[in-house]
Amino acid sequence: MPSDIEWPELAASLVLVAVAVALSMVRSLRLERTILWASARAAVQLLLVGFALEAVFDRTIAWSWAWVFAMVAFAADTVRRRAPEVPGVMMLSLVAFGAAAVVTLGVLFGLSVFPLEPQTLIPLAGMMVGNAMTATVLVARRVLEELRDKRDEVEARLALGLPSAEAAQPYVRAALRTALIPQIETTKSVGLVFLPGAMTGLILAGVDPLDAVRVQIAVMYLVLGSVATTVTIVGLGVQRRLFTADHRLTVPARPAD
Repeated sequence: MPSDIEWPELAASLVLVAVAVALSMVRSLRLERTILWASARAAVQLLLVGFALEAVFDRTIAWSWAWVFAMVAFAADTVRRRAPEVPGVMMLSLVAFGAAAVVTLGVLFGLSVFPLEPQTLIPLAGMMVGNAMTATVLVARRVLEELRDKRDEVEARLALGLPSAEAAQPYVRAALRTALIPQIETTKSVGLVFLPGAMTGLILAGVDPLDAVRVQIAVMYLVLGSVATTVTIVGLGVQRRLFTADHRLTVPARPAD
């Protein structure tokens, strides 16, 4: 099989890490330690996950769902750490990732696009959470920054009698668009500009290219749906948390102020 990589072949791929280190040294980028640490950390993390997945795959589907719940919780905590200035972002992220899981996994398994088993549930949930996480951080920060930078405009709209949701609507819309456009552009260019990971992995594993394409299309729709769901929930949730019940804007000041 093309995917049968033994330990010696895996070790040989370290030559590519050496290339990155060498280029950093030649150009005086001072990233050698960072590159080595990132490479070693990725290998250790993936190996640990691989051993854990072998154990989970041998158990009932309940263990796989527990893994999914753990991924959702870890992703929400990651969003909290990456956007600490956003009030209540962890709880919003938990709700958003949970809703995205219900929507996307419910469609894929409820409509029998994929069979519900550990070998499909965990990888699909991982793609859903992993791709949505970056967009979630982006939209949380953008909503906060838009309302903070345009505070005078928002308060002017409030002074004209608009409720908080309408006063903030143009700025929240801009933040949602900013967070969604990268995934939309990726979806548009897939196959022409680059071959995504799921499809590449299947082809390397010896799967027929058309079968790999069908799987990849379903995965791309999974990612797009999850990103749209999480971005919308978190964006609107952050907006609500930045206004009081009597429609006053309460955006926190910049940390440097």
